[in-house]
Amino acid sequence: MRCQEPRPYLLSTWVKAPILHSRKLVIASACLPHVNREVFERVSRDAVALLACPEREPAAHYGKLASIIRSSRPGEIVIVTVDGSPHCLALHAAANEAEYILGERVNKRHLVLVNGAELVEIEPDAVRAARYLSVVNELLKRNRDYVEQELARHSLEFRFSRGAGGRSRES
Repeated sequence: MRCQEPRPYLLSTWVKAPILHSRKLVIASACLPHVNREVFERVSRDAVALLACPEREPAAHYGKLASIIRSSRPGEIVIVTVDGSPHCLALHAAANEAEYILGERVNKRHLVLVNGAELVEIEPDAVRAARYLSVVNELLKRNRDYVEQELARHSLEFRFSRGAGGRSRES
């Protein structure tokens, strides 16, 4: 096994670091290299990769991203996280929020790693909708069969809530 150089963290990186100027910037969840090293290396190729973990760091990612965008003008920003992680969702929301704070469009993409294997591109509006549980609730009501089928495929917590492994307090 080859020794991997440590990756810098988003919140520990100077917003005017020369390496960021006009480059492709990948903001990856800190667990991604451990979940699927090959995918992490592929999305990081020819890019500056910074790790971030909202679970272990304060919720200041949106401000840091806005400062990097304003100060270093990266050519593209790619947010890549593990699907189903409640705290990883915050990184996607932070990218949208940074764009809003700056009042300008940013060349950005949202990617999630599904079940540790499949990389899927997510629309920015899907990230926006995820912030509004009332909207998600309405989507669930209108598409219950599909949502429940997909949750059963991906979510251990959902399967548990439906009785596979014990009785839910919600029932």
